[in-house]
Amino acid sequence: MFQLNRRAAALGLAFALAAAGVQAAAPQIKTQAPGYYRMMLGDFEITALNDGTLDLPVDQLMDKAKPGTVVKALQKAYLKPPVETSVNGYLINTGTKLVLIDTGAAGLFGPTAGRLLANLKAAGYQPEQVDEIYITHLHPDHAGGLFQDGKVVFPNAVVRMDQHDADFWLNPDNAAKVAEGHRGFFPGVIAALKPYQDAGRLKPFSGETELIPGIRTHAAYGHTPGHTVYMVESRGQKLAVWGDLMHVAAVQFPDPTVTINFDNDSKLAMPERRKAYADAAKNGYYVAVAHVSFPGIGRLRAEGKGYAWVPVNYSIKP
Repeated sequence: MFQLNRRAAALGLAFALAAAGVQAAAPQIKTQAPGYYRMMLGDFEITALNDGTLDLPVDQLMDKAKPGTVVKALQKAYLKPPVETSVNGYLINTGTKLVLIDTGAAGLFGPTAGRLLANLKAAGYQPEQVDEIYITHLHPDHAGGLFQDGKVVFPNAVVRMDQHDADFWLNPDNAAKVAEGHRGFFPGVIAALKPYQDAGRLKPFSGETELIPGIRTHAAYGHTPGHTVYMVESRGQKLAVWGDLMHVAAVQFPDPTVTINFDNDSKLAMPERRKAYADAAKNGYYVAVAHVSFPGIGRLRAEGKGYAWVPVNYSIKP
C-alpha cells in the first residue's frame, strides 16, 4: 500500500509539473545546418558550398601590418585570434553545364574541413553530375577535394587551372622554392590530380580565356604562380570568384595593403587585390571569396582608404 501511495504521489507531481509548463530539457544538437546557400545570377544558379572552417592564427600570418593593428582590426569585428575561417567553394549551374569552382580540402586538412562533398549532396546534386571543375589555385584546401579515401570524387569532370599553377605544383622539385610550411602541399595536391591527369581529364589553360559561355578566366598571379579569378556573367549580372585574392575580411578590406604569408609572392598579390577591390566597388558586382564567412558572397563599398564588405541579402525567392 505504501508503494502504491508513493507511485500515486509521483504521478501527481509529474502531472502538476507538466501543467505548470515544467518539462525535461531537450538535448542540445551541437551541429550546424547543411552548408549551402543558393542564389540566382541572371539565368545561372549559384550554390555556395562550405567545406568547413580552419582556425587561423592570423595575428601571426599577416605581413606588412604595423604592430598591433591586426589584433585591433579583429577586435573591431568582435574577433580574436585564432579566427575560425570559412573554406568555401562555388557551384554554377548554367543550364547546360554544372561547374564547380574549388573543391575544398577533403582529408588534406582537418578535422573541421572536408565537408564540401556532403554539402554538395545536401544541396541536391551528385558528384557524378559535375561537368567541369575550375581550380583558383593548387593549394590543398582548394584542390584536395578532387580525391577522397583513395577514390576519384568527380568521375565525369574535366579539371582546369592556369598552366603556371599546374607546372609549379605538379613538380615536386619546386618544393624548395616555397616557404617550409608549404612544402607539404605538394604530395597531397599531386595525388589528388594524378587520376584526372592519367584519364586525360586534366586540361590547364593559358592566360585569359572563355572556358564556357558565361565564365571567363582572369589572371591574378601572386598568391600562387597561376592564381586565377573566374568571372561569371549572365544577363548582365556578374560574379567574380576570387579564390585567395584575400583571406581576412576584418583586416584586408579596411587595409588592402596587408598581405599574408601564404602568398608565394606578396609583391604581386597585393596590387592584384587592390585592383580587384577597386573594380568591384566601382562596378557593384558580386564577389565570392573562399575565406570570407560563409557563404562568402557580397559586394564592396569604398570607405575611406579601404573598403566595406556588404554581404549578400538573404533571399528564399527562386
